[in-house]
Amino acid sequence: MARKDGMVKMRQLLVMRRDALRKALAGDLSLLKQLREQSAGDVVDFALDSAQDEINSQLAEVESRELARIEVALERMRTGEYGLCEACANRIPMARLSALPYATLCIECQREAERTGNAGGSAADWGRVIDASGDGELSINDIELDVS
Repeated sequence: MARKDGMVKMRQLLVMRRDALRKALAGDLSLLKQLREQSAGDVVDFALDSAQDEINSQLAEVESRELARIEVALERMRTGEYGLCEACANRIPMARLSALPYATLCIECQREAERTGNAGGSAADWGRVIDASGDGELSINDIELDVS
């Protein structure tokens, strides 16, 4: 029964955090629009505005990722998969869910994913790239990028 009560509290926490993130992201977008409309000022003002835009953009990106994870967690609650490890299907301990409410892996599977470089499912090792033509391996140093 304690786990069920914990799940109800987790849902309330996730919904509150989701709503707060949505409001914050909406606020960030309006702030960025206001900053762009204010084009007057000297070079220092422009530099400060640019730095603030960059900080706001990075914060919005982090908040967007967290919002997406919360949405996934809420969907997993609806389907009855919340609190179950995606890798091994064991229960994720409530202590872990309390610390990270949108966790999808138990601590053991998370450690294994981090050890093998598969944390989050999107990690890639770009240090080595296999040549599709079969001529051999390429090093990241062999690739030229045009950054202009």
